[in-house]
Amino acid sequence: MPGEKRISVSRLLFPLCLLLFTTWLQGCSGWAPARPVYPPGYPIGFVERGSASWYGPGFHGNRTANGEIYDMHQLTAAHRTLPLGSVAVVRSLTTGRQVTVRINDRGPFARGRILDLSLAGAQAVGMVGRGTDEIELRVVSYQGRAGAMGVLCVQVGSFADPANAQALVQRLQVAYPGSRVVAADLPDGRRYRVYAGRFRTDADAERAAAHLKRALDSEALIVRDDSESPATGPP
Repeated sequence: MPGEKRISVSRLLFPLCLLLFTTWLQGCSGWAPARPVYPPGYPIGFVERGSASWYGPGFHGNRTANGEIYDMHQLTAAHRTLPLGSVAVVRSLTTGRQVTVRINDRGPFARGRILDLSLAGAQAVGMVGRGTDEIELRVVSYQGRAGAMGVLCVQVGSFADPANAQALVQRLQVAYPGSRVVAADLPDGRRYRVYAGRFRTDADAERAAAHLKRALDSEALIVRDDSESPATGPP
């Protein structure tokens, strides 16, 4: 029927119009999400754009991923994969303000976010009231130990019950040797995160994350596994 044909065409055209509008909007705003850039001298020169958040009172005084005590009044940040000790300039794409922070923790473990700033870092770029912001980060130096960058893995679950986490690890071990459970002490209690596999390159980790997301129908986050110590970074 003619009416049905018109509906069918409109359904086909709507996604295209939406894509064109989104592209135009991003061009007008000067911001568009982009894949991270991995330069030869990684992590120096690493560039990434995306959403940032901040973490403070609930974690103040806890131990960070590099063993330090978290001080929300210092200029630090949490990132899932940048080597600990990376120093990055973070620029708000909303306010234009920027701050230099040192990566000393792991996180954020929330979909769609790439960085968790300390309270001091969030205040410096003017994002405390909003809670989140679109940012660009650029690594300008590295203060970590040479050769101590750890390996990459894929976080595929976070459980309150360690038995559930261990059951998932057992399912993963055959296809992803080295899978394990990592305990994380959070403000709302201890959580047990499941890390799948051990990967030396970002490309290998990205392929595994895509496969695990499809196979398990769950969020798959690439994380750098720095040590055997329990993680205590932000959720």
